[in-house]
This record gives sequence, C-alpha cells and structure tokens, in this order.
Amino acid sequence: MITFCVWCCDPTHLPIPAEKPGTMRSSLTLLGTLWAFLSLVTAVASSTSYFLPYWLFGSQLGKPVSFSTFRRCNYPVRGEGQSLIMVEECGRYASFSAIPSLAWQMCTVVTGAGCALLLLVALAAVLGCCMEELISRMMGRCMGAAQFVGGLLISSGCALYPLGWNSPEIMQTCGNVSNQFQLGTCRLGWAYYCAGGGAAAAMLICTWLSCFAGRNPKPVMLVESIMRNTNSYAMELDHCLKP
Repeated sequence: MITFCVWCCDPTHLPIPAEKPGTMRSSLTLLGTLWAFLSLVTAVASSTSYFLPYWLFGSQLGKPVSFSTFRRCNYPVRGEGQSLIMVEECGRYASFSAIPSLAWQMCTVVTGAGCALLLLVALAAVLGCCMEELISRMMGRCMGAAQFVGGLLISSGCALYPLGWNSPEIMQTCGNVSNQFQLGTCRLGWAYYCAGGGAAAAMLICTWLSCFAGRNPKPVMLVESIMRNTNSYAMELDHCLKP
C-alpha cells in the first residue's frame, strides 16, 4: 500500500499537456506586441530620415538645394568660361572630411550609431513576436534601455546639426546671413523633424512599453528540480518503510 501511494505521488508519472501542433508561440505580451510594432516604426522612420537629404532646404543660383548631414541635392560646379552651373542631382559627399563642418561630421557619426541601435532592437523585438522565450521581462527592459540610448544619440545629432549652419557652403545656400542656430533664408525640412520625432518616441513611448513587453520566465528548471527531489525523497521513504 505504501509503495502504491508513493507511485501515485511520483511527479514523473503526472501527465504533461501537449501543445497543439502548428501553433506559434510569442515571447511578448499584448503590450509587448505594440512595443515591437512601435519599435519598428520609430527605427525605420529615424533611419530613413538619416539617409534622405531633406534636413535643410535653401536655394542657390535660382535652384532649390537640400542637405542632410552627409548628403546634398543640387550643387554648383565650374562650367565653360569659369561660370558656375548647378548640377541637379543628389549624392553624398566624396569623403568624410568633405562634409562642410565638424559639427555635421559629429552629427553623422552620432545619429548613425543611434539609428543602428534602434534597428537592432527593433529586429530582436520582431523576432520575439515569433519565437517563444526569446524575450523575458528583464531582457525587454534591457532592450528598452538600449532604445533610450539610441534615441538619445539621435537627439544629440539633431542638437548638433544647427552648429554647422555657419559653414561657407551653408551660408551660400541661405543668403549669406545664416549662422549657428540662425537659418537665414533656409528652412528645416521634414526629414529633420521625422528623425527627431522618431528619437523622441523611442526614448519615451518605446522605453516605457519595454518594461511590460516580455513575459515572466517560466520556472522550468525549478519545477524539474522539485520533481527530482520529490521523487528521491519518495523512493527513500519507500525503502525505509519496507520490511
């Protein structure tokens, strides 16, 4: 009778419910799914704005001109008779040192690092929607901290951008009256606001949602340890009570 009771209490004989075939489990909560979506949106918005040369709009030789940190649309070249003509095409500067100012060079590096960090976190968040136990509660908070750093880097790049408005190349485009934090005849473009808005959303909204993104880890190892110890104790008790 004692042996039978021990066998009944042996946790190794308890049935384990099987998962339904063909179901895809997520490691994110409902708020975590919203976090993954917003993370992807903010990362794509900031990164796209970083590469598009529409941060600053002006005019030169009667032609519209636009800039980002390392790209430009429409630029003057020497034509026949040493006259200046405008080449209407977009492209990046030939080298890193050719970027008009030191502030814009720093802005290029800092903003690029922030965009890369946001993209990595967004990729991991999207994978968390399809893979079980990939993102725990603590992992989600760490990824939120990384998003805060990425957004802070992009915001720092946006703050550095006006420091380069006093370079000769920018002054020629802005009516020769521009200076640091003074646009002159130029105006800020939509890509600048989009990059700043994406950074702000990543720092504020995504960082807060990341605190509730991951599921609490399942205590699998703890349960297995308890089951092994219970089975061992039951076997010892059975051995001691047998005549």
